[in-house]
Amino acid sequence: MGKELKTNAIRFLEKCGIDYKMTVYECAEFVDGITVARKLGQPEEETFKTLVAKGRSGSYYCFLLPVAEELDLKKAAKSAGEKSVELIAVKDITEVTGYVRGGCTPIGMKKQFFTVIHETASAMEQFYISGGRIGTQIQLSPKALAASIKGVFADIIH
Repeated sequence: MGKELKTNAIRFLEKCGIDYKMTVYECAEFVDGITVARKLGQPEEETFKTLVAKGRSGSYYCFLLPVAEELDLKKAAKSAGEKSVELIAVKDITEVTGYVRGGCTPIGMKKQFFTVIHETASAMEQFYISGGRIGTQIQLSPKALAASIKGVFADIIH
């Protein structure tokens, strides 16, 4: 793999010794996760998006959920131990995470945020998440990911 393809997420996985498979696809700008899953022939229920929210306390959180689902803010807040959370503005994604919209992933961010992964992933052998840039997907074990970032599994969707 050429150095130019290694994102912070890939470097993190390699440093932790986590097995992964990276897929690169043509994409010049943001497309939604459902489009990516269909383009790559990935099951939508196994393709997860990363959403970043800010809690009432001022702390940031990552929430991973299937691309076709919608985050339930009340359940998300409860899973993070907050009274409430709200999604950060698209314009703030890069400043907060170091990633761009469509390339955001819970690993290799500027700072590791508490991460909640939707509970369906805990029963999966593998799932797909962004690889840290637009046009890159990573397939890996949800349990290995959760262990490496101290993430938890919870019901966070409507």
